Amino acid sequence: MTETQTPVSSGFGKRSTAEEVTTGVDLSGKVAVITGVNSGLGFETMRVLALRGAHVIGTARTMEKARAACESVTGKTTPLACELTDFESIKACTDEIRAMGMPIDMLICNAGIMAVPELEQVQGLEKHFVTNHLSHFLFTLRLLDQIKAAPAARIVVLSSSGHKMAPEAGIEFDNLSGERDYKSFKAYGQSKLANGLFAKELARRLKDTAVTAHALNPGAVATNLTRQMAQWKVAIATFIGKLFLKTPEQGAATICYVATSPDLKNVTGLYFVDCNPAEPSAHMKDDALAARLWQVSEDLVKDYI
Repeated sequence: MTETQTPVSSGFGKRSTAEEVTTGVDLSGKVAVITGVNSGLGFETMRVLALRGAHVIGTARTMEKARAACESVTGKTTPLACELTDFESIKACTDEIRAMGMPIDMLICNAGIMAVPELEQVQGLEKHFVTNHLSHFLFTLRLLDQIKAAPAARIVVLSSSGHKMAPEAGIEFDNLSGERDYKSFKAYGQSKLANGLFAKELARRLKDTAVTAHALNPGAVATNLTRQMAQWKVAIATFIGKLFLKTPEQGAATICYVATSPDLKNVTGLYFVDCNPAEPSAHMKDDALAARLWQVSEDLVKDYI
């Protein structure tokens, strides 16, 4: 049984790296599943967890990308294709993982998109909401039995400080299509708020199990997440990034810390920034909003669960 509590300061911070926060951690015999391992935070997280002895099952949009990423790190890895905008692809990928018959010790919901300039939809729903939240909701639920089978599993959901850019209502349940007043960063913010609410509700539902769940903000990191943005914005972000952004090695630190730290053994339901608990927005702490999002999400993917 897990308990929600506040751990002491980790001793790590903004400039810590994933290798530093996992020094001395032995993940031999552990299985980690990570979405979006072909670049950026997903790749660095896979590299470090595999380095520490974990068997990493890494997904990317295509098998070619997943295989290339997995083959370029040291340690045991298994590549799988998973296109997060395609629920059939998610079903096929999770079917393959289930067929392996292994308990999952760490599930890291990492992949995502940011600031798509114009409205794009997936099955009538706004693309950020589907790719960043709904796909990982489905992915997690389809693997939950294997996660529960592990002695002390952890679910790590990547959110962002961008969750504070969500609309005034938090989640616009009457506008999940995005057709009303589409703004790229508002849509992104809504999806990142959804990530945090999903982790919160997971923690509540799994409180009497050996599974913990947390959301985190990896910080502003120099990755290809800006690929959806207009080129002039990317150029500005690149210039600023050289001065202020974290490296992927630093950005993956909070992910690896939350996924592996012995200090978090009996801790669940928190939001982390720079390897330490932090205060999210009021919306992300809203129990009723989290419960409603779960129900709506479940209804939207019920044919695939």
